Amino acid sequence: MLLEQLNDAARADVATALRPCIDIQRWIDDISAARPFASLDALFQCALTAADPFTPGEIDAAMAHHPRIGERAAGSSAEAELSRREQAAVDPADHDVITALAEGNRDYEAKFDQVFLIRAAGRTPQEILDALHRRLENTAEQEQLIVAQQLREIALLRLKGVMSA
Repeated sequence: MLLEQLNDAARADVATALRPCIDIQRWIDDISAARPFASLDALFQCALTAADPFTPGEIDAAMAHHPRIGERAAGSSAEAELSRREQAAVDPADHDVITALAEGNRDYEAKFDQVFLIRAAGRTPQEILDALHRRLENTAEQEQLIVAQQLREIALLRLKGVMSA
């Protein structure tokens, strides 16, 4: 999508374009309301602060769309395709990493009652695994802040992809 298309689009079309980035309606509404953007950088800056802070309910709803790290998202939605590309570095053939991620995911879910979320794009499987182990040391409050930041990083990465398509 081109910036001028986003600037001129109906709100419903903006929502359709932005929802695969992060399914938080208030984030989508804030970006839509801030149009027109003079540049992509202005759009991306807006995306970093839109709907800040996310509410616990918004985080829970957005997290429902994220598969476990090391598992491929199912389905043919735009969001599932984005998730598969983001986790491309996690090779399912690397049995040791997949096993360690699965164990770490179980520990994380037992402690925090949600899936482990990290911007996987640009990270090696070992970096992801190391981050998972470090984050298991966090309190629930610390982790909620990190999850919100990771959601923003993923949303921004996806928005950049949408705007370059």
